[in-house]
Amino acid sequence: MSLWLQAPQRPKFGAMPKTSRPNLTLLGRPARQPDSPDDAVLETVPNPHPGTAYLVRFAAPEFTTLCPITGQPDFARLTIRYSPGAYLVESKSLKLYLFSFRNQGTFSEDVVNCIATDLFALLQPRWLEVRGDFLPRGGIAIKPGVRLTGGQTSPDPNASD
Repeated sequence: MSLWLQAPQRPKFGAMPKTSRPNLTLLGRPARQPDSPDDAVLETVPNPHPGTAYLVRFAAPEFTTLCPITGQPDFARLTIRYSPGAYLVESKSLKLYLFSFRNQGTFSEDVVNCIATDLFALLQPRWLEVRGDFLPRGGIAIKPGVRLTGGQTSPDPNASD
């Protein structure tokens, strides 16, 4: 009798046939930066491992937005983590979506909630977290975070890390 557990069979690498890939409009093509998040197009691709609970993490170390009062730039390291269901966010579309905040006047707390809500509605993941580590302005760093699960919003208990 073997004490080893058999690992699940891994699908062949790149096994997703091109015919099952969605019609992506941004990947592999020149694309202009959207003027606002409302103008941005977020795209998805099928998750090749929908039955596996795993983590996807994006880090945007140069995220910028504008203070809605002063118009001064706010700089942040933005982190997005989620456990995908049927879909993954296509990374080029996510990059352009995040760039679209550069000329938007909004508070940091609003930014993380907006991004989390948009991505959760698009992907319908098991859960999704967005954290913003905004650089100090006036001597205070703001670190908002939100976690969405099953349509429910809860504060991210580790947002202050």
